[in-house]
Amino acid sequence: MEKILVVDDSPTQSAQLKAILEDDYHITIAHTAKEGLSYASSGYYSLILLDVVMPGMDGFTLLKKLQEEIITQSVPVILITSLSDIQHEQLGLTLGAVDYISKPFHPLIVKARVNTHIKLYKYRKQVEHQSLTDQLTGIANRRQHDCYSIIKWNEASRLKVPFSVCMFDIDYFKVYNDTFGHPAGDKVIASVARLLSSHLQRSTDFVARYGGEEFVAFFLGDSANKAFDYLKKIRRAVEALHIPHSPEVSQWVTVSIGGITLIPQRENSYEVYLKIADTMLYDAKKFGRNKVVWANEKMEQWCEG
Repeated sequence: MEKILVVDDSPTQSAQLKAILEDDYHITIAHTAKEGLSYASSGYYSLILLDVVMPGMDGFTLLKKLQEEIITQSVPVILITSLSDIQHEQLGLTLGAVDYISKPFHPLIVKARVNTHIKLYKYRKQVEHQSLTDQLTGIANRRQHDCYSIIKWNEASRLKVPFSVCMFDIDYFKVYNDTFGHPAGDKVIASVARLLSSHLQRSTDFVARYGGEEFVAFFLGDSANKAFDYLKKIRRAVEALHIPHSPEVSQWVTVSIGGITLIPQRENSYEVYLKIADTMLYDAKKFGRNKVVWANEKMEQWCEG
């Protein structure tokens, strides 16, 4: 059931809206703009119904704040108002509102407009999901990584928790393609992606296909030692798939992994540490492949085997 947030200081009006919509949607009510911003930032809503006239922070000010937040800027907002002049309507649409609902409420009109914008939102999210998903593997693509990594990096910085970023590369993949052909190579990429996804399933885990036979992942909360051990298990699991490789280079398909764990600081850049992870990956391949090379924030390097 889709979730709708109603931000209205009037208990009577918010109750009316809930009564009109609650058979079809899950309704959350906030009675102040501050409370509404908190709910919107911490929950995943498909639509926000926002009263224009509220004490303290009004609806227009809250709308501006919602448009500035990465988490909420894509959520459609319908303004609730008894203000019928064109100036206010124009201001709301300019600030990013998708529609208006006027008081007093007409249930059929409320339902019709809400249903329309919920459908549009779901369609847009479906299109966005397709554009952010790697078609071969079904996991996130590089575009989704580039967007989501900054959000989680900032979150780790704010919460002061360890952040681990790592790069994976399928060993001798060009040789594999030359030996078995590109369709077989695609199957290997998809198999490795499925394994990585099955091992990286916590709410703080993220994995994406970065390009070709290369993958990137990040996760929050683990120490450098724990992350290093965790990635060694994943490396061994890939090898345990026992996908035959070309005998001249390796018995089985394997991966090399490089990464780093640190607690992000405000002055740090995610891109810098992604490059460090890539350097660790380069070292893993230089040291013989089918290895994990890891670093902590002091740049102390550990190499498996």
